[in-house]
Amino acid sequence: MSDEADTTVDDTKDAPFRMGIFGDHPDRRMFSAADLIALVLSVFWAGVCLLFFLMVGFEGEATPLTYFLTTVGVAMPIGMFWLAASAANSAQRVREESDRIHEAIDAIRHVYIEQQQEHTSAGLPPAVEKRLAEIEALATNAQRSIASMPHPDAVAATPAPAQEPQEPQPELALDAPVEPEPVVLGIPDIIRALNFPEDGSDKAGFSAMRAAYEDHRTSGLMRAAQDLLTMLSEEGIYMDDLRPDRTRPELWRRFAEGERGAAIAGLGAIRDRSSLSLTSARMRQDTVFRDTAHHFLNRFDRVLTELAPQASDEELVRLSDTRTARAFMLLSRVSGTFG
Repeated sequence: MSDEADTTVDDTKDAPFRMGIFGDHPDRRMFSAADLIALVLSVFWAGVCLLFFLMVGFEGEATPLTYFLTTVGVAMPIGMFWLAASAANSAQRVREESDRIHEAIDAIRHVYIEQQQEHTSAGLPPAVEKRLAEIEALATNAQRSIASMPHPDAVAATPAPAQEPQEPQPELALDAPVEPEPVVLGIPDIIRALNFPEDGSDKAGFSAMRAAYEDHRTSGLMRAAQDLLTMLSEEGIYMDDLRPDRTRPELWRRFAEGERGAAIAGLGAIRDRSSLSLTSARMRQDTVFRDTAHHFLNRFDRVLTELAPQASDEELVRLSDTRTARAFMLLSRVSGTFG
């Protein structure tokens, strides 16, 4: 391990320093197409000027001002040719550097995903395995204790003392089972539930999430969102890493009213190229993921259609910043909801 680290350090020291778009690139030619075009135009313009002066010559008295203006008239177009060539070369270098940066980011993400999968397949840490063994031992002891208790059939077989017959009592209406009242969440609680708990100490988040699972309006969306976020995490895509553009509340209201297409494309506020490409590839290759994604989009559409008329603009803005809404933005762009 030490030898490999030393080798890596030596290689880093020997590597040439790269100065971004101004650094040397091994594939860069001495003259680009823009340079050749500028050279041809410069030679052509110089030839035209030389031919003009040979055929016409100077008229009148030659003064320093005449020489200066003539020099400027000949040299300025040539300078413009080379200035345009330099701008074209700089733009090409910027595009090449941008492509290399995106390739490096994608490579880093794939390496991270592979490392996560290797850690997952390597097995549980010793501390976790020890804890699981303790839990298994406790469960075994509990089963033995239950087995040593008298069986209900044996207790029932013991003859009970004779009792005098009693007159039957009329059944009261209070003995009828009472059905629990359905849970109906307010919009602030629904928004908190759709964002899911921030961490293990977020008691309000867990309380809102449990209540949302019991509310018939949001239970289906919560399950679909949880399944989808789990699948996206397998690709290394986490909603906390995405930074969507700010969306206007009126776009959410128009979407809830049934409007689709480019007019509401502002709702597809996720611009992360790597996440979009990974999600699109998973949609094409994995039918289970594709079905889960479409089911999630349908559930989100139903809940938004019901909540949008009642929600204020501020509540719609808070809704758009939840993890569930970010997943909706990502999948809507990939599935072509906005054209």
